[in-house]
Amino acid sequence: MKKGNDVITIDKSFFENVSNVLDKARKNAKTAVNLSMVYAYYEIGKIIVEEEQRGKKRAAYGTQLVNELSAYLTRMYGKGFSVGNLKNIRQFYRVYSTDQIGETVFSQFENLPMVDTGRKFFLSWSHYLKLMRIDNIDERHFYEIESVKNDWSLTELKRQYDSSLYERIALSTDKDKVYRLALEGQKFEKPQDVIKDPYVLEFLGLKELPEYSESELESRIIDNLQQFLLELGRGFAFVGRQVRFTFDEEHFMVDLVFYNRLLRCFVLFDLKIGELKHQDIGQMQMYVNYYDRKVKLPDENPTIGIVLCKDKNNAVVEMTLPEDNSQIFASKYETVLPSKEALQKLLEEQMSDEKGTDGE
Repeated sequence: MKKGNDVITIDKSFFENVSNVLDKARKNAKTAVNLSMVYAYYEIGKIIVEEEQRGKKRAAYGTQLVNELSAYLTRMYGKGFSVGNLKNIRQFYRVYSTDQIGETVFSQFENLPMVDTGRKFFLSWSHYLKLMRIDNIDERHFYEIESVKNDWSLTELKRQYDSSLYERIALSTDKDKVYRLALEGQKFEKPQDVIKDPYVLEFLGLKELPEYSESELESRIIDNLQQFLLELGRGFAFVGRQVRFTFDEEHFMVDLVFYNRLLRCFVLFDLKIGELKHQDIGQMQMYVNYYDRKVKLPDENPTIGIVLCKDKNNAVVEMTLPEDNSQIFASKYETVLPSKEALQKLLEEQMSDEKGTDGE
């Protein structure tokens, strides 16, 4: 832009500020439309259920009701009101009409509307189509909370469910915290809270390879860094790969370095494609000690070290680490989605064992 012989330069931040306002407005508008449809479907489901219960005991009446409503709404509004979708809408009301989770968990979203349904909704209809099919109410609550907190797309919600995130976190903690998962979602308050066992890395595509090296594993992670960060959980920021430091005139390389903003500490990863050995844990202990003494700031929390391995012997881990360990961890990784049924069974057995121990 010119004024006389002078050239006036507009600061780039001016354009970015205007753009940010428009982007936020568009996102809010899209959210409002999605929420309006969810509330509409909830009310339609309520009307259908109440009509079915109005003295009409025959199953045939419910079928006829949905069929005729589908034909009527299709004539009036076009696509979107098939018999199958109306059954989903009816089921949505049945599942969520008695579910009060929105009253206590999402206090940070108080500006969202409640309308006259007696509860709040926070996600799109597509999300709820997936969520309402989760029979375990605690598990359903967990995925609803995490979807809102992390702004998961439907694809990411499905991926986290298929990778059994709820079971993996629950198996890594005590039973009291399992109950909290359904009320608060995943919390990051201490080092153990960031640990998963196993980590599921099916997005790396390594299942197609008969064998691979640690450098190949690392490269695949870097190539799929966004998905790896989602697998790690909230608050992680990537710092670097093969981060070198020198100690006593010898060079060392940390495979992957992250920083967790919620715990305010560095998180180091060492990758192992074979079975974990006690030397691997000792090496990670040295990495952690170096970061604690030479890298972290005085007001930051102690460094966390995770040895990510294909296989491990828990006895070796326990005997190598001190009993009060809260910094060094060993976790397995899997390159295919785990069996959800097997993990559910394992979780049920663990909870049963812990209840038995409490009763002694």
